[in-house]
Amino acid sequence: MVGLGLRREMLDPLIESYPKQVDFLEVAPENWLILGGALGKKFKQLTEQHNFVCHGLSLSIGSPEPLDINFIKELKVFFKQHNIKAYSEHLSYCSGKGHMYDLMPIPFSEESARYVAERIRTVQDILEMPIAMENVSYYAAPAQQISELDFTNLVLEEADCELLLDVNNIYVNAINHGYSATEFLKGLPSKRIRYGHIAGHYNEAEDLIVDTHGADVIDPVWQLLREAYQIHGVFPTLLERDFNIPAMSELLNEVNTISTIQAEQSKRESA
Repeated sequence: MVGLGLRREMLDPLIESYPKQVDFLEVAPENWLILGGALGKKFKQLTEQHNFVCHGLSLSIGSPEPLDINFIKELKVFFKQHNIKAYSEHLSYCSGKGHMYDLMPIPFSEESARYVAERIRTVQDILEMPIAMENVSYYAAPAQQISELDFTNLVLEEADCELLLDVNNIYVNAINHGYSATEFLKGLPSKRIRYGHIAGHYNEAEDLIVDTHGADVIDPVWQLLREAYQIHGVFPTLLERDFNIPAMSELLNEVNTISTIQAEQSKRESA
């Protein structure tokens, strides 16, 4: 299965001619929760006809502040209204005493992993559904005591939640922090992967990549997706594009690349 991140400017093209190669769409629920009028009607039209998942922006699972229970309850209503198939969030935080417009790294420690896992369990209990936590890109690791991989796996196990495997984030972090992307992939639990993300990024320097979702996917990231399928089997994968959004035909070229790589791996597995 192959997905595409839905942005508002895509609404009319998708309603007029929905591409058969797109199996599901993904939205940030915060952008659609209270949307009414013509845009709300168009969104409802799409959710009634196609498969949707949600990828949140503001759950702030690692925040030192209490969870926003009212927000989580609003999400639950929204998910039912639009028959949302899955919900994912970032393994990070974006709020303290106020809301920050960036994803901040959670300290890699056993203590913080257990703290985050407890909060994930609370969210899952309220929603009455599992959530998938995304391995995020980060540019500093404050108060790090264990590896990113050990931290991620401890959260997944303690929370008994799912994983949103972001292939581009693994590539970005591997370059920025000097570890093997392949070994990181091998260390993740196949059984917990709900779906995956792939996206483009910006090269700030040879040893500094910024995860922007604003460019085409590069060949090394496509190759890492192939490795991910070889290690974990084929899993649903979604193309993210948040900025510099090209024509739908160009987006579909990358969607088709995902489909091709999935088909190649499936053929190997059945041989």
